[in-house]
Amino acid sequence: MSLPSAILIAGPTASGKSGLALAAAKEFGGTVINADSMQVYSAMRVLTARPSPEDEAAAPHRLYGILPPSDICSAARWRDMAAAAMEESWQAGRVPIVVGGTGLYLRALAEGLSPVPDIPAGVRDRARALLSEMGNRDFHALLARRDPVMAARLDPGNSQRLARAWEVIEATGRSLADWQALPPQGAVAARWLAFTLLPPRDALYAVCDGRFRRMVETGALEEVRAMMALDLESDRPAMKALGLAELTAHLRGELPLAEAMDRAAQATRNYAKRQMTWFRHQMRDAHAVSEHAPDRLPAHTFPPIERFLSHNR
Repeated sequence: MSLPSAILIAGPTASGKSGLALAAAKEFGGTVINADSMQVYSAMRVLTARPSPEDEAAAPHRLYGILPPSDICSAARWRDMAAAAMEESWQAGRVPIVVGGTGLYLRALAEGLSPVPDIPAGVRDRARALLSEMGNRDFHALLARRDPVMAARLDPGNSQRLARAWEVIEATGRSLADWQALPPQGAVAARWLAFTLLPPRDALYAVCDGRFRRMVETGALEEVRAMMALDLESDRPAMKALGLAELTAHLRGELPLAEAMDRAAQATRNYAKRQMTWFRHQMRDAHAVSEHAPDRLPAHTFPPIERFLSHNR
């Protein structure tokens, strides 16, 4: 029996992924499935560049704004939700169009993940409480005594990964490195057609800068105020949203708005650069779309989609 078809559209922030996914969904009867780790949260529609309500109404969209910002969405949890959304799409006679820039999510879906057992919530909470009490440097030193292999791999400033390494060895008695060395599991069985949008860097950076200015003009500051009112712990994934820290500093009176925007724009450009590097190295089998302007629809991707889908009808 042939595998069902699915389309994957990856690329850095502001590269035009969402626009292409929506256009393809309308053209080919697809369901757009979010693979962006920030856009799963219900807050910050503007700041995370989630599709507008009008776009979401134009074609089925799944996994956008489905979790509160206090929640933690691991790659495994997202993979399971995405797999269910894909199955729903196939059952409805539609093609799943997975779109996003979170490389770990995309890899989890297409290739699977290391079989790390679920970590009890109590163990996870204790790990983060210990990290908060000790501070990153001392916690990293403690981890180095317990799990020198993982400690050597981790930046002491990366709170989320430090806590993850600690909670895994605490709950399982084995280093996360040992689990990561096992064959991945849980990939979704599908015929994949993958695209990576890799526009010229200067053009991408210009779009990043312009988009962030529009975010501030159209409600980003109000979203940041609402996030501040939640008083979330700093290790919540939603707190990593691009621009959140800088605009929070402005609202606290620590930075002028212009400086906060400049810093946020620079952070966005840096993130886009890291994403470009990851996609070039990790998704070499994908169709690279590299000459388009990021604010223009690369419609030349439609013929290969049509050919791909026609082979499985």
